[in-house]
Amino acid sequence: MSRPFWRSLFSRSVFCILLFGFILSIGSTAYAIGRNETDRLALLEFKAKISHDPFMVLSSWNDTTHICQWYGVKCGRRHQRITLIDLASQELVGSLSPFLGNLSFLRVLYLENNSFSHEIPPEIGRLRRLEILFLPNNTFGGRIPTNLSSCSNLKFINLIRNQLVGEIPAELGSLPKLRLLALEYNKLTGSIPPFLGNVSSLEVLSAPFNHLGGSIPDTLGQQMNLRDVGLAENQFSGTIPPSLFNLSSIVILDVGGNQIQGSLPLELGITLPNLRILAIGNNQFAGIISPSISNASNLEKLEIPGNKFTGAVPSLAKLQRLQRLSITSNHLGSGGADDLGFLLSLSNVTSLEALYINGNNFGGVIPEWIGNFSSPLAAFIIDNNRISGPIPSGITNLVYLERLHMGNNGLSGNIPFDIGKLQNLKELRLLGNNLSGYIPHTLGNLTLLQELYLSDNNLQGSIPSSLGKCHSLVLLDLSNNNLSGKIPPEVIALDSLSISLDLSRNNFTGPVPMEVGNLKTLGSLDISKNMLSGDIPRSLGSCIKLEFLAIRQNNFQGNIPSSFVSLRGLEVLDLSRNNLSGAIPDFFLDFHSLQLLIFLTTISRDWCQ
Repeated sequence: MSRPFWRSLFSRSVFCILLFGFILSIGSTAYAIGRNETDRLALLEFKAKISHDPFMVLSSWNDTTHICQWYGVKCGRRHQRITLIDLASQELVGSLSPFLGNLSFLRVLYLENNSFSHEIPPEIGRLRRLEILFLPNNTFGGRIPTNLSSCSNLKFINLIRNQLVGEIPAELGSLPKLRLLALEYNKLTGSIPPFLGNVSSLEVLSAPFNHLGGSIPDTLGQQMNLRDVGLAENQFSGTIPPSLFNLSSIVILDVGGNQIQGSLPLELGITLPNLRILAIGNNQFAGIISPSISNASNLEKLEIPGNKFTGAVPSLAKLQRLQRLSITSNHLGSGGADDLGFLLSLSNVTSLEALYINGNNFGGVIPEWIGNFSSPLAAFIIDNNRISGPIPSGITNLVYLERLHMGNNGLSGNIPFDIGKLQNLKELRLLGNNLSGYIPHTLGNLTLLQELYLSDNNLQGSIPSSLGKCHSLVLLDLSNNNLSGKIPPEVIALDSLSISLDLSRNNFTGPVPMEVGNLKTLGSLDISKNMLSGDIPRSLGSCIKLEFLAIRQNNFQGNIPSSFVSLRGLEVLDLSRNNLSGAIPDFFLDFHSLQLLIFLTTISRDWCQ
């Protein structure tokens, strides 16, 4: 029986549609394969530019594996085109192939932490879909390609720690979606292009540690999404634009290490309510620290050292998130009794870890309640001020302290006996005060202590042998006190001492213990101006890293030990004003590093040639 006409027509129609679809499918597949081949060839050209692949990560980039299965590569589902390359931290060595510009579907390029060199190929500017360009921690040189501005979808550019030169291209100001521009640790010159102010999407501008200069452009204050401005360690001058101080989105403002002038706005803490880090150290700022700073309640780091700020430090009690306060090397304080009053406002800031107020004009005494700080304070740095009075015993309650610097003030009285409670202490500096009494033997409990400065005080008595328990000590300076007795073998045998041991200008007697030969890594030894006697120990010849050796103005006798022939790194040797005899050994003529040799009161003519 014959089929109805409409059914025959329907069958023909279905067949035609299927046939047409099949033809389209073949055409589409052929097109995809063709474009896929473009990507494959581009990646093979990329591989050809790699001279070292220690982890063999590119071994899968071959003809037996589909490119979408190659290591570090991802393809889009629809077109099977390369959309992502991630070869970060593979220790690859080589340069970037210009054929990367043929990967027209590429959105993400991660190549950080390798050793790519030469220029960034300008062909990358052809990647119109590129959103993320991460090339930090390589050795790229040359200039930043200006035609990156053609990558209209770029959101993140990270070129940190390379060797890029030239100026920041003004053309980057035409990237409508740019959110991050990170350029730190390069060799860039010129100024910040004002056109970057046109990028309303920009959130992070980070270019510290370059050679940039000029003024910070006013246009940065137009970027309502800008939250992180990092321009430290450059050569910027002028002032910070007022518009930037009024940008409430700012979270981080770091312009330290430049030549910027001016003052901080009186309403700073009100106009920048989201501020977490204010770092403007080592510039030429002046004026006062405005009390409004306490309104920036999110502030975590306030760093303004190395400027010309004057006046009193306001209350900082509202800064409950403050972790680090550095106001070092300004002209703050008046030398008056109330200068340290602001410390009370910090006593309940539970997050405070570091307090640097050294190098100012602060007077007064350290209050006993200093030990009531509720924070895990690790650094308390107050040296080079005009602070007087005793060291309060309460300071030994700050058991998290790692660095305690109180030198070059007018402190008096004894070193607190309970100083040994500070068992996290690594640096203790009490030099240049009027401290008296004995060195507490409890210092021997500080097994993490690395540096101990007690010089230029009026300390008396002997060196406690318990210091020999400080097996982390690399520097010990007890010079210019009234210490007496013999040098304890336990102390002079501390083989951890590698920087300096200075016992000069005291009243030590007796011989130098033979254990001094344990100081095989010590760089400087000064035992001058004591009343030490006996022979110079032969074991000193084992201190082969010595560069400075001074034993002048003692009562040493005998010859210069022949073991000194091993001290070939010496730059300064002072043996004067002792009772030594014999000739200057000829081996000193072969000491090519020796710059100054003082023996008795004369110098042989040979040393002057």
